[in-house]
Amino acid sequence: MKIQLITIGKTDDKNLIQLIQAYEKRLTHYISFEIITIPDIKKGKNMNDEIQKKREGELILKHIAPGDDVILLDEKGKSFTSESFADFIQKKMNSGLKNLIFVIGGPYGFSPEVYKRATDKLSLSAMTFSHQMVRLFFIEQLYRSFTILNNEPYHHR
Repeated sequence: MKIQLITIGKTDDKNLIQLIQAYEKRLTHYISFEIITIPDIKKGKNMNDEIQKKREGELILKHIAPGDDVILLDEKGKSFTSESFADFIQKKMNSGLKNLIFVIGGPYGFSPEVYKRATDKLSLSAMTFSHQMVRLFFIEQLYRSFTILNNEPYHHR
């Protein structure tokens, strides 16, 4: 199985970039992982929030194949503990799935078309975080899930 993280906009904080890259490297010991970064759409004066979500949605959907399992990182999604997220990942791996795609949307959320294509929604917290921070938190939790599944000491129970 391959895991991809699709994001809107690049991370521009050098400290976050270093941390994200460190966890990306750690993940390669367990699974094929890739971050796909879709460039920010510049919001002009004739573009409202809905048009921006629609354009971002079109770009997101271009990276998704018919058989892919798509999970949106969304404030209204399911909440997991680290252990239950590890179980969730294990079930996805056991299902014979080829691609598991997680998506972090733009500043206004997802278009209806992206919601329609999604298999599920995942919430990292009831709090709001910057999209750049969410990337780091998600990748760290994904790494943590693999250490849990492999009974490694990274996660303390």
